[in-house]
Amino acid sequence: MTTPAAQPPRDRALGRGITTLIPQAAPATPAEQAAAVLTAMRTVPVRVGVLQAAVVLLEERVRATEDEAERAAAATTVAMLRSAIGQAG
Repeated sequence: MTTPAAQPPRDRALGRGITTLIPQAAPATPAEQAAAVLTAMRTVPVRVGVLQAAVVLLEERVRATEDEAERAAAATTVAMLRSAIGQAG
């Protein structure tokens, strides 16, 4: 009977997060993270009702926030979602 060879100890931890695997220049803001996710999801099928619900929530965020960058990101996202809804219909 043979026994498996002992594995040498690893010099790095397993289970590292995605940010350690793909280094980023600087920490991303929530708006930048959302923009990256939206870019990645351009070709992912999503139900129209989910898009409509997101539009309602984001439009409220546009009205409620005082942060100009957040307002701009939310407004841009609303426009993208409305475009996707129009293409689906």
